[in-house]
Amino acid sequence: MNALAIINKYYSEENELKHILLTHSRSVADKALQIAVKHPELHLDTGFLEEAALLHDIGIFMTDASGIQCFGTHPYICHGYLGSELLMKEGYPRHALVCERHTGAGMSLQSIIEQDLPIPHRDMVPVSMEEQVICFADKFFSKTHLDREKSVEKALKSISRYGEDGVIRFKHWCECFL
Repeated sequence: MNALAIINKYYSEENELKHILLTHSRSVADKALQIAVKHPELHLDTGFLEEAALLHDIGIFMTDASGIQCFGTHPYICHGYLGSELLMKEGYPRHALVCERHTGAGMSLQSIIEQDLPIPHRDMVPVSMEEQVICFADKFFSKTHLDREKSVEKALKSISRYGEDGVIRFKHWCECFL
């Protein structure tokens, strides 16, 4: 699979949104790969890890987030499942799950319902080790400050708005991956 070819299919113009997506996704992929090198005992599929990290945010163009040049119609929180639908159509169900399960530190069905989020009512929590590593790595990089990595404390703060279960997961990942 060629992750960049898929990105180019949906982001054909060279513009600020594509720059944001590629820069952010490359940072996430690099951090995920660093975790894989640091933790060989996890037996991570590094090829898949890189591809899925590059594609995890492919659905952002369909959302309304003008601060990062997204002028779609859906709320930003929908980008994960929208990207998942794109990758399912492309024939990459494993990669699609990463898209769907990376928001926050993953979102449980209970959390989605309690927060009345405009996304499908199903568990969207990372399951495979690769899903968990990409979700974790993603928390350290924003799309508005592409030039810097967040601290654990700042990452935790941004996760806390999605519910306590995500905070617990993220703290566990800190113990496993850092």
